[in-house]
Formats: sequence, C-alpha cells, structure tokens
Amino acid sequence: MRPKGHSIDILSRPLPGIGVCQELQLRTGRRVGIVTRRDGLTDLVIYDAEDPDAAHDRVELAYDEANAIAEILGAPQLVEHLSVQQQQAFGLLVEQLPLAPGSPFAGRTLGDTQTRTRTGASIVAIIRQGTATPSPGPEFQLIANDLVVVVGTKEAIDQVAAILDGSAG
Repeated sequence: MRPKGHSIDILSRPLPGIGVCQELQLRTGRRVGIVTRRDGLTDLVIYDAEDPDAAHDRVELAYDEANAIAEILGAPQLVEHLSVQQQQAFGLLVEQLPLAPGSPFAGRTLGDTQTRTRTGASIVAIIRQGTATPSPGPEFQLIANDLVVVVGTKEAIDQVAAILDGSAG
C-alpha cells in the first residue's frame, strides 16, 4: 500500500491506431486505465485482480461524460475543457499521436516527416517517457513510443497520423 499523500506513477503508452492509454495502480494494488481514443471517446478500464493484463470491465465514455467524471473527482479538467472549446471555435484541435514502433519515422528526424508542408498542421511538442519537448526543431530525432503533439484541423491531424504510421500516399 502507498502512504497517504504519496505521488502516483502514471504509465502512458501508445495504442497504435487507437490512441493513448494511461494506467495507474491504486493503493489496493488494482490497476485502472484510461484510454483516450482518436475517435473522441474515452474508455475507463478496470484490470482483473488475478490477471493484471486482462480487463475485468470497461466503460465507454463520451467526451462530455469523461469531463463530468473528471470534474466530480476534482481533476483540473475545467481549464482544459475551456481551452479545447476555444481551440474548436477557431477550427483547431490539439491531439497526441503515438509513434508506433513500426513507424517509418522511428529513428528519423522530425524534418523527414515534412508534416507541416504536407498537411498544414504543426507539431508543437514531443512527449517522451512523460517528459515534454516543446517546439522541437526539424533535427529532433523521433523514437518509437513518442507522443507527437499536433495542432491543426481534424483533417490535417488525420493526415499527420497517416504520415506517421506510414499509410499516407
């Protein structure tokens, strides 16, 4: 058991083609996961106590439902929600795209992707093992499991996702 007030480690891992999963271990030893999906939905996953790799239960939440639960739990979601609304008013979104181990850009530079030229979207940060690198330059080397933070329209972000996973034409 963790002492009261002790920090909680959150493991963040990309789910290629799906989104990002953030997991934490509760004081009881059980694990809970939050899957933020690219389609805008969120899954709350309760892992099996006997088999920590198996899901015991899963609840699918719409964006507003996930925010309501976060507000009830006291998370700082209100500020983020207002920020997202403001961004959507301008037609812009911010999304974290996982760089899968099989990506043709794993081990290559950000400039090699040519995402800004090809899509009009901007890569504003790279999150690697929980540490953000804001405003990475074209020489920044990408590695598998990086989270690429992209700002752009929904269409442009979808194009960046296709570039990063190698399915863009």
